[in-house]
Amino acid sequence: MIFTRLSLPELILIEPKVHGDTRGAFWEWYRKELYSTNGMKEEFVQDNQSSSSRGVLRGLHWQVVPMVQSKLVRVVLGEIFDVAVDIRPASPTFGRWIGETLSAENKKVLYIPRGFAHGFLTLSDEAEVQYRVSNYYSPDQERGIAWNDPEIGIQWPDAGVKVIVSEKDKKNPPLRSLEARRSPR
Repeated sequence: MIFTRLSLPELILIEPKVHGDTRGAFWEWYRKELYSTNGMKEEFVQDNQSSSSRGVLRGLHWQVVPMVQSKLVRVVLGEIFDVAVDIRPASPTFGRWIGETLSAENKKVLYIPRGFAHGFLTLSDEAEVQYRVSNYYSPDQERGIAWNDPEIGIQWPDAGVKVIVSEKDKKNPPLRSLEARRSPR
């Protein structure tokens, strides 16, 4: 596996080594000892999967204390533009974001540590996204910020259709809001 620290160095892109032949392919996408050696020491306790059609935008979400989460995100069908935003108020990179294209074809995995909001836009006709988290989902601790907050300025790619956002996510406040600045320790 190749582990690459991104422009926000807490975020790590993982590229598995794929072994292929006429039968198909095999690769490891998670190996605890390699992840730990490369700075990802959390114990992952829950696996989630979502399915989305082209243009669906989910996010930007995170959870607060005591249910903060780190995530490993990968795509098993289709393609997404995956985004992480630094929401740590004391961070010198507060409000900065990165975006990576994850797909079933490229097999990349994005590590998103606690202290970052997460969201994605579906670029293919359909996508199945799996994410492994370091804490259990808790609706009472879930928070969100607006996916189209001009202060953050995420440059979402054109999915070829109108963006589809849930009613809940349409109500997410901007990053400047007091709720968004609660520190996710």
